Amino acid sequence: MQLGHYLALLHRSQCTLADAFVVVADAHGDEVEVGRTGRRLASQCADHARRLEPFVQRYRDDAGDEPTALHGELFHGPRAGALGLLRDLHDLYLMVTECDVVWTLVGQAAQGARDRDLFDVVSACEGETAVQLKWLQTQLRQAAPQVLVVAR
Repeated sequence: MQLGHYLALLHRSQCTLADAFVVVADAHGDEVEVGRTGRRLASQCADHARRLEPFVQRYRDDAGDEPTALHGELFHGPRAGALGLLRDLHDLYLMVTECDVVWTLVGQAAQGARDRDLFDVVSACEGETAVQLKWLQTQLRQAAPQVLVVAR
C-alpha cells in the first residue's frame, strides 16, 4: 500500500501552502482582500495539515521518499508590484491545484481502504480546497486585464 506516500505529500503540501498564503498576504497587504483572505486560507491549510497528522502516522510505514522541495518548485514569490501579485496568485493557484488532485486521490484510496475517518477528513478539506481554487480564480480573472493590458 502506497497511501502513506500520498498522505505525507499532502501534509507537506498543506504546510507549504499555508506558509505561501501568509507570505503573499504579507507581501501584498495593500490589497485588502488578498491580505485578509490569504491569512484565512493559510489558517485553513494549517488546519488541514493538523487533521492529516494522525493518518500520516497511521500509514507512515507505507511512505516512501516524497518530494521535499515542493515550495521551491511551485512558489516563486513574493514579487513586488501588480505583475508580482498576479504571478504570486498564479503560483498559489498551482499549489492549491496540486493539493486538490492529491485530496481526490487520497479520498479514493480512503474508500478503497474502508477508512471512514480518513474519508471524512478528506471530504471536509477537499471542499475547502475547492473554495480556495475558486477564490484564486476570481482574483486572477480580476487582476489579469488590469495588469496584462493596462498597467505599465
